[in-house]
Amino acid sequence: MKSRAVVLLSGGLDSATVLAIARDAGYVCHALSFDYGQRHTAELAAAARVARLLGAVEHRVIHLGLGDFGGSALTDAAIDVPETPTEGIPVTYVPARNTVMLALALAWAEVLGARDIFIGVNAVDYSGYPDCRPEFIEAFERMANLATRAGVEGAPLSIHAPLQHLSKADIIRRGLALGVDYAQTVSCYQAGADGRACGVCDACRLRRQGFEQAGIDDPTLYKKNHT
Repeated sequence: MKSRAVVLLSGGLDSATVLAIARDAGYVCHALSFDYGQRHTAELAAAARVARLLGAVEHRVIHLGLGDFGGSALTDAAIDVPETPTEGIPVTYVPARNTVMLALALAWAEVLGARDIFIGVNAVDYSGYPDCRPEFIEAFERMANLATRAGVEGAPLSIHAPLQHLSKADIIRRGLALGVDYAQTVSCYQAGADGRACGVCDACRLRRQGFEQAGIDDPTLYKKNHT
């Protein structure tokens, strides 16, 4: 029997690539997305499309109240999304987001009997988020095997972050080779209801730069004033 895996799927470029990688590795993929109070739900619609197109056997959306705390431009309408590069950890960082999401993925993995969790964090072309670093992933894996029945009973869980050391261009090349249709993904921090990207936020800048460096036409739909 093929092994099961839980794949965190935001609907963006990176997580779509990770789902394709997990499927290509032979895993039966259970995709997990979160409605955590983010500015738009276009990425959740994208996650549903990607899960279907890349053959996830199941796709669940969990509702989280991270927006109740605010503290991030992605969950608090009073904080503007930066449209130019900034210094340090940007205000688009969502406190504890990856920690909470991985914890819930861990819970589902235990119920499924899955020993593998995939996440699309990246430590090369990213915005400086502390919960995207290799040190965080390694620490979470250690914690997971201390905190779970599976880990204690000798069935350790692994957290896979296959994009961690790839540039955005390399991620795009890898995904295209595995059949990812990036036109179906949404990466923008402030996409419209139709999924059109703003073209100026950090996520858009990194995405556009990745396609340029890969020498591949960018299939992203941008708002009219940022084509």
